[in-house]
Amino acid sequence: MRERLGRDCLYVPSCRLAMYLALRHWCRPGGRVLMSPVNDDVIFFVVLAAGLRPVQAPLRPEDGSIDVAAVPESVWHGLSAVLTVNLYGNPDPAPELRSRCHLLGIPLIEDVAHALGSEIEGRLVGTFGEASVFSLSKLPGAGTGGVLAIADPALRPGFERARDELLTAGSLPSELAYGVRPYAEAGVRGLRLTAAARAAVRLLGLVDRTDIRQSLRIDELRRAMPAAGFPRALADFDSWIRVDMHDYRMRPGGLRLRRTERMVARLDDRLAAHRAGTAKLLASRWAVRRPGPAPDRPQPLFRVPLLVADRNAAIALLAEHRIATGYLYDPPLDDYAGEWLTDASPSPDAARYFARHALPVDPLKAERVLAVLERSGVAPAPPFTTGRPAGRRTGTPGAAAVDETVQLRAYPHGEPRV
Repeated sequence: MRERLGRDCLYVPSCRLAMYLALRHWCRPGGRVLMSPVNDDVIFFVVLAAGLRPVQAPLRPEDGSIDVAAVPESVWHGLSAVLTVNLYGNPDPAPELRSRCHLLGIPLIEDVAHALGSEIEGRLVGTFGEASVFSLSKLPGAGTGGVLAIADPALRPGFERARDELLTAGSLPSELAYGVRPYAEAGVRGLRLTAAARAAVRLLGLVDRTDIRQSLRIDELRRAMPAAGFPRALADFDSWIRVDMHDYRMRPGGLRLRRTERMVARLDDRLAAHRAGTAKLLASRWAVRRPGPAPDRPQPLFRVPLLVADRNAAIALLAEHRIATGYLYDPPLDDYAGEWLTDASPSPDAARYFARHALPVDPLKAERVLAVLERSGVAPAPPFTTGRPAGRRTGTPGAAAVDETVQLRAYPHGEPRV
């Protein structure tokens, strides 16, 4: 990774731990961080654990990237940092964000979990900010591990000490489970037992979330918030941050490291396959082109967000053909958490539109997905219009409908309510 990025790099058990380290280093508790409202709620809780106030940015409706021009001047001058998301691998406008951060004297921290290999103007995403965090479980497919890349190599020893202080002891059962998981998953798929396996996991209580967003658990959050920004904060917020990855700060064993090395060694082949699938998906009638000239070659997107009229119906349709859909971020974080926990986007309609209509497609399954969508006559999303009626939002297929306007609000007495 150091050779690829031209920056000093530190291995960490997960991208989310790397993000916490970066935020704790550059931002004092009480600071404000501009971030995307269409993002994993785990990262939202990482920001809270670092003692920071999330500020939701306006987005571009076609790809969910940060709309720099739509951020009010009053918001820029109250920030402690800017956090990109590079959603699904589509780059945020890092050069413009870098210029803004430089003028304000604040750090730019890049979340490159989905964008390892993506470029902006011939420069790799993850080489613009003071720090960038990468996931080795996403595009490399290792299922574990991350990297913290830093512009100033002199900071590496301090980050290494901070990382080691937060690591938990390795676990032999966890290491063995990691070792057999790929074979178990392959066997389940081969025997067409995926649905049965998921049902069994739910019955055993091993599922952290039953809907797209995890439960806020207000009473627990109220007890955890006083610890935000202090060394004990990560433990206090552990039940939110560890969702879908309970070993996110566990010291890795040799098995994990060896498999990760093998998967990263094959990264270029993986990126080429993602580029090929991305090109096919972007040529479809459900894709919306990003503004500006087309790049010389497609980005190796982790997922390609096709925009469909009825996203949940499309998900259910693909599931019938044994094609799973993941990495959904709906509703946007300001609708999800409310003003008690975050500043709302100054123009939230684009984020709501994108979150509602985006169907994230694995480029490695491009041909299968396109065939299903074509045969079934899935309609593209209607054009984005500012002020479109909110209507109703649903969660994962089969979940009860939830009014889009429902959100937490803070009242003078400090008691949030739904």
